[in-house]
Amino acid sequence: MTRWRPNPRLIKRPAYLSIAEQIAAAVRNGLLIDGMRLPPQREMAADLKVSVQTVSRAYEELARRGMVVGEVGRGSYIKAERMAPERPYLTEGGSGIIDLSILKPVCESRSLAKFRTAFAELGATMPPELAFSMMPNALFKRYRMAGVNWLAACGVKAMPHGITVTNGSSDAMTAAFMSVVPAGGALAVEALTHPMVRPLAGYLGIALEGVELDDEGILPASLEAAAARKRLRAIFLQPSGAGPQALVMSAPRRRAIAAIARRLDLAIIENDVLGPLVENRPPPVAAFAPERTLYMTDLSKNTIPGLRCGFLAAPDRFAGAVANRYLAANWVATPVMAEIASRWIVDGTAIELVNWQRQALKRRRAIAEKALAGLTLKMTPGALHVWIPLPEGMSETMVVERARSRGVSVAAGTTFHIGRQAAAPAIRVALAASSELELASSLALVAALLQGERPMPKSIMV
Repeated sequence: MTRWRPNPRLIKRPAYLSIAEQIAAAVRNGLLIDGMRLPPQREMAADLKVSVQTVSRAYEELARRGMVVGEVGRGSYIKAERMAPERPYLTEGGSGIIDLSILKPVCESRSLAKFRTAFAELGATMPPELAFSMMPNALFKRYRMAGVNWLAACGVKAMPHGITVTNGSSDAMTAAFMSVVPAGGALAVEALTHPMVRPLAGYLGIALEGVELDDEGILPASLEAAAARKRLRAIFLQPSGAGPQALVMSAPRRRAIAAIARRLDLAIIENDVLGPLVENRPPPVAAFAPERTLYMTDLSKNTIPGLRCGFLAAPDRFAGAVANRYLAANWVATPVMAEIASRWIVDGTAIELVNWQRQALKRRRAIAEKALAGLTLKMTPGALHVWIPLPEGMSETMVVERARSRGVSVAAGTTFHIGRQAAAPAIRVALAASSELELASSLALVAALLQGERPMPKSIMV
């Protein structure tokens, strides 16, 4: 039987959901593993100073989520191993749902027209090796040079030999994790981080250590404390608006994190998928610790989702390992996508789309501020979403399910959480609905749910 217990000081109303979410977070963070027996309900109730009925409802909620299984005469057991990794976004298409759960740039007809034109021009001017070569090295030399230019626009100075062309940030994360954290090693991550981090670390045998955040991001003192608990090998950061709370870390904080990494000899993995989309931000962490930072960015989050191409820049000490790990896991990035991306970088189309995206997101942020007035929001210029802490006593599960039943999908905050303490309930709401009118109506529904009002009938939503 496990000795772990929920923290009674963190229990909020409704108590059964708060207890269930603490247990769920412990499962996700590896504090409770598959097959562990939970305490009997009376014992748990006595420990937490709540009623047996409250604990019974908490166990029933976990069973409903597929996280606990009850066996007559034997008790309740964690069922973590057979669970698929939680995803904060929809996985099915064509469901009639307005999907505000997944992050993507604003998509309108001008972007599609440019993409179609790019494919038409590529069809007329395609280099033979793009079609016939299994590894078109000469072309990838040109793609890496385009990467140098794109990384410069992001504030990173990189040499071509240190750049790996990728199919986007997910592939880049895999190669970076494999390159700097061995199986059994520990990786420090922000307590609210990329949803792929937990399953990826699990597949690679990497232990995660969640680090507390404030309004700027990762706390230096918390990072020091994590290093004292475990022998860390690296830090994973999203300091420029790409994280769940859309936080932008200040230059002094970036410099402090870089100094700690240098003193403790930690590698830094910096995920900057928004790239130049976030204006007036400080230089990347890579600029403060270039000798130890693996910096990744891509074009699918700031130009058009279908352009699955990005760049992973590594210092000399890691460049060979990154190239080899990427080769082993992916062979090469898709040459057709890399060809279009490099042409767009060189001819200015990519930065033109970024500039248009800034204006589109500015309008949508204004829509969000109006529709969600009166609620606590975290929203950054250039970010693709809004982070909304839930009102006291409100459950993420309830909000997500009620919104979904009304035709709108949002992401539950706990799917981004890694840490020792239960996360404060919140939702992440993307801004890239198919139209501004659709976004306004969807956000009005979310606001009504969070403010305890009756949402408008789905039939009159645009």
